[in-house]
Amino acid sequence: MKVFIMVIEFLLGIAVTGLVLLQPPKGEGLGAIGGQAKLFNPAKGLSSGMERLTAGLGAVFLLLALFLSVMK
Repeated sequence: MKVFIMVIEFLLGIAVTGLVLLQPPKGEGLGAIGGQAKLFNPAKGLSSGMERLTAGLGAVFLLLALFLSVMK
């Protein structure tokens, strides 16, 4: 059982990392100082769905990590 959960944890870690790398940048970096930053515009379409999916997978990853730390 523990090995199965560890494999799921490993796959979730890869999935969360990939989703974070695929997301578009939020701001314009230093270019946002003089103009309007994209940070304050609402996220639309695919990027908001990716954010929700990343948050959900991150939460499952955290819960499994806590479960594994308690499990002997």
